[in-house]
Amino acid sequence: MDGYLSRGFTLPELMTSLMVVAGILAWGIPSFGDLARDAARTGEVSQFLQAIHLARSEAIKRNRVVSLCPSGNGSTCTDRADWQVGWIVFVNLDRDSPAARDSGETLLHAYPAWARGEILANRTTLSFRPFGQSGVTATVTFCDDRGPAKARAVIISQSGRPRVSDQSASGGALNCG
Repeated sequence: MDGYLSRGFTLPELMTSLMVVAGILAWGIPSFGDLARDAARTGEVSQFLQAIHLARSEAIKRNRVVSLCPSGNGSTCTDRADWQVGWIVFVNLDRDSPAARDSGETLLHAYPAWARGEILANRTTLSFRPFGQSGVTATVTFCDDRGPAKARAVIISQSGRPRVSDQSASGGALNCG
């Protein structure tokens, strides 16, 4: 049997390789969980930004007030700032404040609930006027189970322009409940 080559691994080599792989997985798997939560939060923030841009542009295009409000059923506003149940964008013909979608007011878009976190806001509704101003400044904070350190806020200026931040409008830490 001269010239015979081994075609396998010894038990110590196999065990060493498995320990290295287990160590890498133990180190990397928690990072994948954070990555998934970051992606979910970023997706939700992006949807909210899209809703704001839709409301601003439709207000100018239609020369009408366009409002956003929390909505659990996708057609009417809730009476609380419970944004994680979902929200709607609609043409607010009667310009009521706080905004409420009445019959005959066009629904522009409905957004689903966010089950992976909590959305806190200092306003129950947001309204955008045709001349490019929002009715109020607002901060809408998106929190998940990691707390304020990983939260993001959409801060809306008086002109209606949104920006995303990891700090409050005054530069302090975000509040998650």
